[in-house]
This record gives sequence, C-alpha cells and structure tokens, in this order.
Amino acid sequence: MHSNQPEISDETDRKVVLITGASSGIGEAVARRLAREGHHVVAGGRRIERLQSIAGRTAESASRSGGTFHPVRLDVTDRADVNAFVEGAVERAGRVDVFVNNAGIMPLSRLDSLLVDEWDQMIDVNVRGLLYGIAATLPHFTAQGRGHFVTIASIGAHQVVPTGAVYSGTKYAAWAITEGLRQESDPAIRITTISPGVVVSELANSITESGAAEAMRTYRAHAIGPDVIARAVSYALAQPADVDVNEIVVRPTRQR
Repeated sequence: MHSNQPEISDETDRKVVLITGASSGIGEAVARRLAREGHHVVAGGRRIERLQSIAGRTAESASRSGGTFHPVRLDVTDRADVNAFVEGAVERAGRVDVFVNNAGIMPLSRLDSLLVDEWDQMIDVNVRGLLYGIAATLPHFTAQGRGHFVTIASIGAHQVVPTGAVYSGTKYAAWAITEGLRQESDPAIRITTISPGVVVSELANSITESGAAEAMRTYRAHAIGPDVIARAVSYALAQPADVDVNEIVVRPTRQR
C-alpha cells in the first residue's frame, strides 16, 4: 500500500463505495485508488468491457489491502438502472456507505448554435443522473443512520465562460442540489462536493462544435491528472465520523 494512503485497520473501516462514471477519467481514478486503499468498490459505467479491464488491472493491488473492485454496467439516465445498481450492492454487501456521483458529460457550445439535443443530454446525465443516485441511496443512508454522498461538480459550478452556459448551469445545479442535501440531511450523513478544474479526461471528446473544441484545446493546455481528484475524495472519506468536508475546489496552479 502506498504510504500516502489512509491506513485501514480492520473490516469495520472498509467502506462499500459506489461510483458512477467509473470507466475513465476521474471516476476510474477514484475507483482504483479506493480499491487499493482497501475499500469495497462497486464501479458503474456504460462501458462494461472497459470496467472489467480496469477491474483486472486493479485486482492484485486491491487484494493486498483487502479491497475489491466490482464492475457493473450502469446508465445514470435510467432511474431503474440506478436503483438496481444500488440495490444490487446492498444485496451483495448488506449496506452502502458511500455514493460518488461522478458521471458527467461536457459537449460545450454557444447557445446560438442551438444544439438542443446536447443540452438535453447534459441535463439528463449531469442533473437527473445525480438526482437518481440520491433518490436510490438516501433511504439506505437514513435507515442505517450513516452514509456519505460525494458529488463531483466542476469549476464550472463557480464560473461561466463562452460556450459553457449549459454545462455550467448543470454543474451549478449539481452544486446547489448537493448543498441542499447537506442542509436537509441528518448530521450522520456526510456530504462533500468536489469541484475540479482542468483535469486530463475524455470530457472534451464530446464537443461537436468546432469553435468550442478549438477553444477547449487551448483551455486544457495545463491539466492535472485525475488521481489528484481521487486523492481529494480519499481525504474526505478518511475523516472521522464527526468531521464533514463540505467542499473542495482543486485546479491546476496555472488555471486562474
């Protein structure tokens, strides 16, 4: 186990962690790190073959610390699919301790390009997917008297740039929903929002508008690795039960 990873002394410290959008980027990095740290990770994503490949590459390092990596095909825009994702984990493990709402897409474009289908996709994945995860998991956290929601938002939740109006709108919604959840929840349920800046990922691959794609190439010239965000998630999870890390903003030093 890497020296900068939290020590897990026994099975009671091992969390059952569900992660959406775990087949690449931040989601993959979070899933792999937490499994290596000894947690029981249920990794959801649309690309099940890729998740299975990640599971194979992670198995040895996870097993050394007592962790596991279980891949599950998941479409966060399908409410029944998200419910099955959570209920399946509860059936296997008897509980769920952490839900990481990470799945997101970013097909940036100017509003006057009228790419309404892409707006709808962002709303479905970035907002409805988040809500479906909360709806499926919150009753279990309430019944258990404990739990931890982690939302991966974006620096876009705190600023708007040309071509980013709809994306920032969805990420501000993710921030606002998560903050509302924090205020409404029992204190035993911890709530963390992490807003990454520019991170190496596949997000920009979904941009179809040429001007937005060119601007993003310049914008993403200085990016940090996804494991930086995974470390932030690990930090939030590792705090004592009476400590709630509410919000973390992480970005490259060159991103101003």
